[in-house]
Amino acid sequence: MDNPEQKVEHQHTKNWYDKSYKLILFFPVALLAACLVYLVIFHSQTGDLINRDVSLKGGTTITLLGDVDAVKLEAQLTEKIPDVSFRSLSEMGSEKQIALVIESSMQPDELKQNIEDILGYKLTDENSSIEFTGPSLSANFYRQLIIALIISFVLMSIVIFIMFKSFIPSIAVIFAAFADIVMALALVDFLGMKLSAAGIAAFLMLVGYSVDTDILLTTRALKKAEGTLNQRIYGAFKTGIFMTTTALFAVLPAFFIVTGLPDSFRQIFLILAFGLGADIINTWMTNASIIKWYCDKKGIK
Repeated sequence: MDNPEQKVEHQHTKNWYDKSYKLILFFPVALLAACLVYLVIFHSQTGDLINRDVSLKGGTTITLLGDVDAVKLEAQLTEKIPDVSFRSLSEMGSEKQIALVIESSMQPDELKQNIEDILGYKLTDENSSIEFTGPSLSANFYRQLIIALIISFVLMSIVIFIMFKSFIPSIAVIFAAFADIVMALALVDFLGMKLSAAGIAAFLMLVGYSVDTDILLTTRALKKAEGTLNQRIYGAFKTGIFMTTTALFAVLPAFFIVTGLPDSFRQIFLILAFGLGADIINTWMTNASIIKWYCDKKGIK
């Protein structure tokens, strides 16, 4: 049984939340709309929803081993090759450069020749490595990854409908997961990140991560009898926010501190961090408000 202080706190929370939960819903919906508009504009300008690296669109990757003058090379190559990109690899725990990765849609021989002209020496197996991915193979691989992402989202949606057997709560969970992916994708595009296959895999992982807290919230709100509705939502919030922040504290240090990780790993960590941040908004502002609204209409207290 609640003590008098707890009763006063619950009553204060009830009064505030009952008056404000519909207004809270406007912010995440407006944010999602802005992200969708940005993605439409991005698609109209680039012809795609993401910036793909050479593993997903085809091209050449040349890795220069050792400490290369990256500033000089980047400045001169960028003048000659518009779509060239650079990525420096450092020793774990230090800033010492161990390799410079150069990517472009140019053919291997042409890109190699341009680099040799700037560096003033020949590229060999001892000081470099060269990889080439054909455009048709990359396009097919990219298409398969997108299909896998769509199928995983559809299967997740089916499971949610089977679990809750009610349209509005199920749609609220699916909508929140969709919003997590859209917001993370918009932020990735805004930052100019070039996604690899690992980046697409991160969005696949995000489908699973996104629904954890939404299922927790919806289950406690609809299927548990103890306490008031507001108390059940607040209890789910305390558990869910702990889950999400724990995951964030796991992935963010890996991105910002451990610089020696492969770029594909760091891309996964960053996308998951974006998605988990969006999930805080979409679960506890969007989904919670919809569930609260639904329960009020159904007389669930």
